[in-house]
Amino acid sequence: MIDREDMLELTRRMTPSRTCFSRIAGCYLDEEGYEDGTFNIHFLKLDGAEKKKNLEIARTIPFSETNVQLKDCAFRKPQPGRDPVRMLLQGMLGTELKDDGLNSIFYEIAAEQYKAAGPYAIYLFYGAYDVPRKGTDKQRQDESEIVYRFIVGAFCPLAGEYEPGDPDYGFLYPAFSDRCPDDGAVQIFDRDPSRPQREMTLRLLS
Repeated sequence: MIDREDMLELTRRMTPSRTCFSRIAGCYLDEEGYEDGTFNIHFLKLDGAEKKKNLEIARTIPFSETNVQLKDCAFRKPQPGRDPVRMLLQGMLGTELKDDGLNSIFYEIAAEQYKAAGPYAIYLFYGAYDVPRKGTDKQRQDESEIVYRFIVGAFCPLAGEYEPGDPDYGFLYPAFSDRCPDDGAVQIFDRDPSRPQREMTLRLLS
């Protein structure tokens, strides 16, 4: 089960004045999954309005209703003849999303599985958070004992030309559990839990 306080702790580092993100990358696709452009930029190079807009997209994932819209999902054992997406995510995390080749492979996999009602965008955010220690009284202490490096993914319908709407689907990798990274799991977001993106989630967990 996801601890709501863990997610709120992350979202407090997703503001223009305290952003934990250093890179944003993404891809625009039509409803059939054909690519219509990509981007990859240092997050701090965005202007103020763009930072705010993109932070709202990223925040949607951890700020969603925990254990309803956002759920913990363990990675499955790799299937014969299929490359694990987990290894791809590890590579993307290790390069801090700077490798466009790895990012493109992810977009291709997503395009094959994601069910879209119209044109959409995939946004990827790389962040690093120095998790502060807490004393026995649960009060924050200044010393950091672990760095949580992570990717937020958001699948957004396009509200206009290259203009993303609120995310319908997304993920947080690796999972943030007990204020620590859990490499064996990913936290997956479905805006409408009654209509989950099952095919995309199953592929993501392979």
